[in-house]
Amino acid sequence: MAEAEGSGGTEDRKPKSDEAHSAFAPPAGMEPEPVDEEQPTSEFAMPAGLPAPPAEPEGSAFAPPATYSAQHSPPAYTPGRGIPVSLMKESPWQDRMRTMLRMPVDVRPVPEAVHKDSETGPAVGRVLDLTLRIGELLLAGGEGAEDVEAAMFAVARSYGLDRCEPTVTFTLLSITHQPSLVDDPVSASRTVRRRGTDYTRLAAVYQLVDDISTHHEIELSLEEAYRRLAEIRRNRHPYPSWVLTAAAGLLAGAASTLVGGGVLVFFAAAIGAMLGDRLAWLCAGRGLPEFYQFVVAAMPPAAIGVALALAEIDVRASAVITGGLFALLPGRALVAAVQDGLTGFYITASARLLEVMYLFIGIIMGVLVVLYLGLQLGTSPKPEEVLQITQRPLIQIAASMVLVFTFAILLQQERSTVLIVTLNGGVAWVTFGALHYAGGIPPVPSTAIAAGLVGLFGQLFSRYRFASALPYTTAAIGPLMPGSATYYGLLLIAENRLNEGLGSLVNAAAIALAIAIGVNLGSETSRLFMRIPGAASAAKRRAAKRTRGF
Repeated sequence: MAEAEGSGGTEDRKPKSDEAHSAFAPPAGMEPEPVDEEQPTSEFAMPAGLPAPPAEPEGSAFAPPATYSAQHSPPAYTPGRGIPVSLMKESPWQDRMRTMLRMPVDVRPVPEAVHKDSETGPAVGRVLDLTLRIGELLLAGGEGAEDVEAAMFAVARSYGLDRCEPTVTFTLLSITHQPSLVDDPVSASRTVRRRGTDYTRLAAVYQLVDDISTHHEIELSLEEAYRRLAEIRRNRHPYPSWVLTAAAGLLAGAASTLVGGGVLVFFAAAIGAMLGDRLAWLCAGRGLPEFYQFVVAAMPPAAIGVALALAEIDVRASAVITGGLFALLPGRALVAAVQDGLTGFYITASARLLEVMYLFIGIIMGVLVVLYLGLQLGTSPKPEEVLQITQRPLIQIAASMVLVFTFAILLQQERSTVLIVTLNGGVAWVTFGALHYAGGIPPVPSTAIAAGLVGLFGQLFSRYRFASALPYTTAAIGPLMPGSATYYGLLLIAENRLNEGLGSLVNAAAIALAIAIGVNLGSETSRLFMRIPGAASAAKRRAAKRTRGF
């Protein structure tokens, strides 16, 4: 019994764990000091009794933030349903969707009321398929990648799929929908294999997207949206092929007049452009790539110009070739490429620029072959004649408007937009002429300023009509295209003056880029005159993660 008691006492004196001898444990027999849990102290806290330090100046690294009080501080996390953002219903759907696309997924506003075909809503697969088909028509029509993504997001969101991420590249469209953080995502993709210019179809698709995403005016079911999309795809072009061929001839004739040609030059350039257009149609029917179509289309105007030079007729033969180049230069693709690059879609922009380069090389090859043959036959070209453009303000203004009018027909625009874009192009040429010819400003900045006005007015017109900006800007840049600089460079290369010829081609490329950047800058400047969705509530989201100004 004694042993048991002794051993029990020994066990009581042993520590039960290593924590019993912690350096922070109070000694035996002393009561621990009470700790006020509501007011925890810190080694950086000011000791009691000392006066408060002077207030730090505004902006100091040691000054407490303005919302230091916990009662008035903003939430340190993003709510599960996003941060409320004021998106005005009167704003175009392009601006509203672009605003949300530029936000991270976790801070997008709460989805609005959605269309529902039944209690469970439309099938996810069918909504994604409709979204991809609409995006395909827009991308094939030459729309910028950001606007295509905005349209796809608008359609998916309108049918209840708010957690969607569309992705656009030059030939591939994809979209992913994740119902929640624990559900498996659903993805779909579509390849764009054929591209064609039809701005009437583009406007119809924009109207369809506007009807789908505008809930307070019309509610469009999924089946009705499919039916309307099928009608848009089946619609014939507004102008027959013979009208397009005649428009190509008038465009080349007007361009030759713009650079100093007379009546004979006008008809010669028109005939050459129409022959080139028909040959390009023939090559397209045989399945030849677009590169060879441009090579063939560039030959007839150059051949007629060389023939006039061989016949020693007292006309500006160079104006015939220059007019044919105006009808072929890929200004539409160049503007779209620069727009994609400036908005952050670098893969699509690189692919578009590569396409522009191939088409431009095709034009160069077609013209150079004819010029080389002409030199072998004994023609005596006059390179200095190309840049000596006679100033005829009234005739040039009329020629520029005819050029824009015919360009709009070639782009298959709606008849209601042809007059507006013609006036926009006339304003652009008047601006360029006043800056370059009257003011003596170099051609590159003059072209950029004139193209900026084209982009500004085109964007304002499109927002007024709730439509795409392409029908109001693409044709209007026609008179600004560097046809003379391109032909001058090709002529110098044909005469084996490579350094001067390459310098002229570089100048032509600089003018083309000035057009594209000017149009994009004018479009962005137009936002200064419009109310941007979410701008009023942007100041309330300073703690949220933002990208590209949002």
